[in-house]
Amino acid sequence: MYDDTCRFLAEHFSTDFASWLLGEPVEMTELKPSELSLDPIRTDALILLQSTGYFLHLEFQTLPKDNVPFRMLDYRVRGYRKDPTKPMRQVVIYLKQTASERVYQTCFEMENTRHEFEVVRIWEQPASVFLQYPGLIPFAALSRSADAEETLRQAAQQIDQIADSEAQANLIAASGILAGLRLENEVIYRILRRDIMQESTVYRSIWKEAEDEKTRAIALNLLREGVSIETIVRSTGLSVEEVQQLQQQLNGSAQS
Repeated sequence: MYDDTCRFLAEHFSTDFASWLLGEPVEMTELKPSELSLDPIRTDALILLQSTGYFLHLEFQTLPKDNVPFRMLDYRVRGYRKDPTKPMRQVVIYLKQTASERVYQTCFEMENTRHEFEVVRIWEQPASVFLQYPGLIPFAALSRSADAEETLRQAAQQIDQIADSEAQANLIAASGILAGLRLENEVIYRILRRDIMQESTVYRSIWKEAEDEKTRAIALNLLREGVSIETIVRSTGLSVEEVQQLQQQLNGSAQS
């Protein structure tokens, strides 16, 4: 849920992310993973953006994972294959405070190879960084603050000033979802209107994705049991292509 919320924000408010991470409000468009020859499976936490001058690769992580440094190298090489003249800015953004040393790891190393990337630990950033850009406001409650509840209240006040009602609803929903990493739901719903959150595009799309994920999990279990693709398609409503992709994913996991 948290990763999907971050992806939604990066896709729909890419100029705000560019202002924050690139230092200029560059117009950016989404780069599909398939354009970098990535495997046709769900890529949690990953967002790839591009402008005429940059690739921007963002990895949102609630908690650190072992394979993140290698993923950064892998995506950089794929970006270079697509366009060797275009630099790629790579940033891992950690959302939830942790004592793990992995959140300080900024490179991948193996024999004769060293690849560096950037890391942002949201809880070390001042709230003012996020409150100045609409698309970044939902991160404010996770920022460096002695009073996260008051910071969420400030975020809500900033969102109330946005004229676009759809953008306002989406930012309220995203703020509420991400604030759940630090605050109790009772506190969140006292500050943010629950009805507006539930009617927003981001809220509905995330819950739809959750339902789709359940369907994919069922299909994977059926594949493990040797059920035919045709039967799985009839049982789950997935397309033949989607089930075939899941089968490729399953086969790849078995071989690794």
